[in-house]
Amino acid sequence: MTENMRDALAHIKQTIAEAAKKSGRTADDVRIMAVTKTHSYEVVQLALDAGITLFGENKVQEAMSKYPKPAQRGYELCMIGHLQSNKAKKAVDFFDMTTSVDSIRLAQELNKHARNKGIRYPVLLEVNIGDEESKSGFTAFDICGLADELEPLESLEIRGLMSVPPYLDDPEDARPYFIRTREVFERLRQKRFLKDTFSILSMGMSHDYAAAVEEGSTMVRIGTALFGERHTGGF
Repeated sequence: MTENMRDALAHIKQTIAEAAKKSGRTADDVRIMAVTKTHSYEVVQLALDAGITLFGENKVQEAMSKYPKPAQRGYELCMIGHLQSNKAKKAVDFFDMTTSVDSIRLAQELNKHARNKGIRYPVLLEVNIGDEESKSGFTAFDICGLADELEPLESLEIRGLMSVPPYLDDPEDARPYFIRTREVFERLRQKRFLKDTFSILSMGMSHDYAAAVEEGSTMVRIGTALFGERHTGGF
Protein backbone atom coordinates (compact mmCIF):
# COMPACT_ATOMS: atom_id res chain seq x y z
CA MET A 1 0.00 0.00 0.00
CA THR A 2 2.95 2.30 0.64
CA GLU A 3 3.94 2.35 -3.03
CA ASN A 4 0.33 2.99 -4.06
CA MET A 5 0.20 5.87 -1.61
CA ARG A 6 3.49 7.26 -2.86
CA ASP A 7 2.18 7.12 -6.42
CA ALA A 8 -1.08 8.80 -5.38
CA LEU A 9 0.82 11.50 -3.51
CA ALA A 10 3.10 12.11 -6.49
CA HIS A 11 0.04 12.55 -8.72
CA ILE A 12 -1.58 14.93 -6.22
CA LYS A 13 1.61 16.99 -6.00
CA GLN A 14 1.89 17.18 -9.77
CA THR A 15 -1.73 18.30 -10.08
CA ILE A 16 -1.16 20.93 -7.40
CA ALA A 17 1.99 22.16 -9.14
CA GLU A 18 0.14 22.60 -12.43
CA ALA A 19 -2.81 24.34 -10.73
CA ALA A 20 -0.57 26.59 -8.65
CA LYS A 21 1.34 27.67 -11.74
CA LYS A 22 -1.92 28.95 -13.23
CA SER A 23 -2.29 31.29 -10.25
CA GLY A 24 1.31 32.46 -10.34
CA ARG A 25 2.48 30.24 -7.50
CA THR A 26 4.38 27.00 -6.95
CA ALA A 27 3.52 23.70 -5.29
CA ASP A 28 5.50 24.85 -2.25
CA ASP A 29 2.77 27.44 -1.62
CA VAL A 30 0.17 24.70 -1.02
CA ARG A 31 0.12 22.23 1.89
CA ILE A 32 -1.49 18.81 1.65
CA MET A 33 -3.51 17.69 4.65
CA ALA A 34 -4.23 13.96 4.80
CA VAL A 35 -7.74 13.36 6.16
CA THR A 36 -7.57 10.13 8.15
CA LYS A 37 -11.05 9.79 9.63
CA THR A 38 -12.12 6.11 9.85
CA HIS A 39 -8.57 4.99 8.97
CA SER A 40 -6.30 3.17 11.40
CA TYR A 41 -3.05 4.52 12.77
CA GLU A 42 -1.26 1.96 10.61
CA VAL A 43 -2.52 3.91 7.60
CA VAL A 44 -1.28 7.12 9.23
CA GLN A 45 2.15 5.50 9.55
CA LEU A 46 2.11 4.64 5.85
CA ALA A 47 1.24 8.25 5.05
CA LEU A 48 4.13 9.42 7.22
CA ASP A 49 6.45 7.06 5.37
CA ALA A 50 5.20 8.55 2.09
CA GLY A 51 6.15 12.03 3.29
CA ILE A 52 2.90 13.48 4.68
CA THR A 53 3.40 15.76 7.68
CA LEU A 54 -0.07 17.30 8.14
CA PHE A 55 -3.15 15.33 9.17
CA GLY A 56 -6.81 16.11 9.82
CA GLU A 57 -9.44 14.39 11.94
CA ASN A 58 -13.16 15.07 12.24
CA LYS A 59 -13.88 13.81 15.74
CA VAL A 60 -12.10 14.46 19.00
CA GLN A 61 -12.61 11.01 20.50
CA GLU A 62 -11.55 9.15 17.36
CA ALA A 63 -8.40 11.23 17.11
CA MET A 64 -7.52 10.77 20.79
CA SER A 65 -7.96 7.00 20.55
CA LYS A 66 -5.84 6.80 17.38
CA TYR A 67 -3.03 9.33 17.60
CA PRO A 68 -0.26 9.66 20.21
CA LYS A 69 -0.10 12.66 22.50
CA PRO A 70 1.28 15.91 21.02
CA ALA A 71 4.70 15.56 22.67
CA GLN A 72 5.14 12.18 20.96
CA ARG A 73 4.27 13.40 17.46
CA GLY A 74 6.70 14.71 14.88
CA TYR A 75 3.94 16.05 12.63
CA GLU A 76 0.88 18.30 12.78
CA LEU A 77 -2.64 17.13 13.61
CA CYS A 78 -5.64 19.40 13.04
CA MET A 79 -9.27 19.28 14.09
CA ILE A 80 -11.30 19.73 10.91
CA GLY A 81 -14.82 18.69 11.92
CA HIS A 82 -17.60 20.41 13.83
CA LEU A 83 -16.37 21.02 17.37
CA GLN A 84 -18.77 21.38 20.27
CA SER A 85 -17.89 24.14 22.70
CA ASN A 86 -17.74 21.67 25.60
CA LYS A 87 -14.87 19.88 23.85
CA ALA A 88 -12.80 23.03 23.32
CA LYS A 89 -10.37 22.17 26.12
CA LYS A 90 -9.67 18.76 24.63
CA ALA A 91 -9.08 20.35 21.25
CA VAL A 92 -6.59 22.86 22.65
CA ASP A 93 -4.79 20.11 24.56
CA PHE A 94 -4.65 17.57 21.72
CA PHE A 95 -4.72 19.27 18.32
CA ASP A 96 -2.07 21.56 16.89
CA MET A 97 -4.78 23.68 15.26
CA THR A 98 -8.56 23.75 14.93
CA THR A 99 -9.57 24.61 11.38
CA SER A 100 -13.33 24.68 11.93
CA VAL A 101 -14.14 27.58 14.25
CA ASP A 102 -17.74 28.21 13.27
CA SER A 103 -19.06 30.54 15.99
CA ILE A 104 -18.03 33.33 18.34
CA ARG A 105 -18.93 31.12 21.30
CA LEU A 106 -16.54 28.37 20.19
CA ALA A 107 -13.81 30.93 19.59
CA GLN A 108 -14.32 32.28 23.11
CA GLU A 109 -14.09 28.80 24.63
CA LEU A 110 -10.91 27.97 22.71
CA ASN A 111 -9.45 31.31 23.76
CA LYS A 112 -10.26 30.64 27.42
CA HIS A 113 -8.52 27.28 27.45
CA ALA A 114 -5.55 28.56 25.46
CA ARG A 115 -5.18 31.42 27.95
CA ASN A 116 -5.26 28.94 30.82
CA LYS A 117 -2.41 27.04 29.16
CA GLY A 118 -0.46 30.21 28.51
CA ILE A 119 -0.36 29.72 24.74
CA ARG A 120 -1.66 31.30 21.56
CA TYR A 121 -3.72 28.62 19.87
CA PRO A 122 -3.90 28.54 16.04
CA VAL A 123 -7.34 28.45 14.40
CA LEU A 124 -9.04 28.88 11.06
CA LEU A 125 -12.50 30.42 10.77
CA GLU A 126 -15.02 28.27 8.92
CA VAL A 127 -17.09 29.99 6.24
CA ASN A 128 -20.35 28.38 5.12
CA ILE A 129 -19.79 29.71 1.64
CA GLY A 130 -22.84 28.00 0.16
CA ASP A 131 -25.18 29.13 2.96
CA GLU A 132 -26.18 25.49 3.43
CA GLU A 133 -28.49 24.73 6.33
CA SER A 134 -26.80 21.36 6.83
CA LYS A 135 -23.42 22.99 7.51
CA SER A 136 -22.15 25.17 10.30
CA GLY A 137 -19.91 28.17 9.86
CA PHE A 138 -20.01 31.94 9.47
CA THR A 139 -21.81 33.25 6.42
CA ALA A 140 -19.79 35.20 3.89
CA PHE A 141 -22.11 38.15 4.50
CA ASP A 142 -21.63 38.22 8.28
CA ILE A 143 -18.05 37.16 8.84
CA CYS A 144 -16.30 40.46 8.17
CA GLY A 145 -18.41 42.23 10.79
CA LEU A 146 -18.34 39.37 13.27
CA ALA A 147 -14.58 39.08 12.96
CA ASP A 148 -14.22 42.29 14.97
CA GLU A 149 -15.64 40.38 17.95
CA LEU A 150 -12.61 38.10 17.73
CA GLU A 151 -10.07 40.89 18.20
CA PRO A 152 -10.17 40.79 22.03
CA LEU A 153 -9.44 37.03 22.00
CA GLU A 154 -5.70 37.47 22.41
CA SER A 155 -4.97 33.79 23.10
CA LEU A 156 -6.15 32.80 19.63
CA GLU A 157 -3.92 33.07 16.59
CA ILE A 158 -6.34 33.41 13.69
CA ARG A 159 -4.43 32.07 10.72
CA GLY A 160 -7.05 32.13 7.98
CA LEU A 161 -10.23 30.63 6.57
CA MET A 162 -11.58 27.18 5.79
CA SER A 163 -14.58 26.49 3.59
CA VAL A 164 -16.27 23.52 1.95
CA PRO A 165 -18.54 24.41 -0.98
CA PRO A 166 -21.66 22.40 -1.78
CA TYR A 167 -20.76 19.02 -3.27
CA LEU A 168 -21.03 19.25 -7.04
CA ASP A 169 -20.24 16.48 -9.54
CA ASP A 170 -18.32 18.85 -11.79
CA PRO A 171 -15.44 20.54 -9.91
CA GLU A 172 -15.75 23.52 -12.23
CA ASP A 173 -19.14 24.25 -10.69
CA ALA A 174 -17.40 24.73 -7.34
CA ARG A 175 -15.10 27.42 -8.73
CA PRO A 176 -17.46 30.37 -7.99
CA TYR A 177 -17.52 29.30 -4.33
CA PHE A 178 -13.73 29.20 -4.22
CA ILE A 179 -13.55 32.65 -5.79
CA ARG A 180 -16.03 34.03 -3.28
CA THR A 181 -14.13 32.50 -0.37
CA ARG A 182 -10.89 34.04 -1.62
CA GLU A 183 -12.58 37.44 -1.82
CA VAL A 184 -13.75 37.11 1.80
CA PHE A 185 -10.22 36.05 2.76
CA GLU A 186 -8.70 39.11 1.10
CA ARG A 187 -11.15 41.45 2.85
CA LEU A 188 -10.45 39.96 6.25
CA ARG A 189 -6.71 40.12 5.71
CA GLN A 190 -6.95 43.90 5.64
CA LYS A 191 -8.05 44.00 9.26
CA ARG A 192 -5.26 45.36 11.42
CA PHE A 193 -5.35 42.63 14.05
CA LEU A 194 -5.17 39.87 11.43
CA LYS A 195 -2.43 41.19 9.15
CA ASP A 196 0.45 39.39 10.84
CA THR A 197 -1.10 35.91 11.06
CA PHE A 198 -3.80 35.60 8.39
CA SER A 199 -2.20 33.53 5.62
CA ILE A 200 -4.02 30.19 5.25
CA LEU A 201 -6.86 29.68 2.79
CA SER A 202 -8.00 26.09 3.23
CA MET A 203 -10.33 24.92 0.48
CA GLY A 204 -10.45 21.98 -1.88
CA MET A 205 -10.84 18.24 -1.33
CA SER A 206 -10.14 15.10 -3.33
CA HIS A 207 -12.57 15.81 -6.16
CA ASP A 208 -12.04 19.56 -6.57
CA TYR A 209 -8.63 20.50 -5.15
CA ALA A 210 -7.17 21.47 -8.54
CA ALA A 211 -9.81 24.17 -9.06
CA ALA A 212 -9.37 25.31 -5.46
CA VAL A 213 -5.62 25.72 -5.89
CA GLU A 214 -6.14 27.63 -9.13
CA GLU A 215 -8.31 30.05 -7.14
CA GLY A 216 -5.80 30.57 -4.34
CA SER A 217 -6.06 27.71 -1.86
CA THR A 218 -2.96 27.26 0.30
CA MET A 219 -4.14 24.09 2.06
CA VAL A 220 -6.08 21.19 0.55
CA ARG A 221 -7.73 18.36 2.50
CA ILE A 222 -7.21 15.01 0.79
CA GLY A 223 -8.65 11.65 1.82
CA THR A 224 -10.04 9.52 -0.99
CA ALA A 225 -7.47 10.59 -3.59
CA LEU A 226 -4.70 9.49 -1.23
CA PHE A 227 -6.13 6.49 0.61
CA GLY A 228 -8.85 5.24 -1.74
CA GLU A 229 -12.58 5.03 -1.14
CA ARG A 230 -13.93 4.59 2.37
CA HIS A 231 -16.89 2.37 3.08
CA THR A 232 -18.42 5.26 5.01
CA GLY A 233 -17.76 7.93 2.37
CA GLY A 234 -16.18 11.28 3.19
CA PHE A 235 -13.38 13.55 1.97
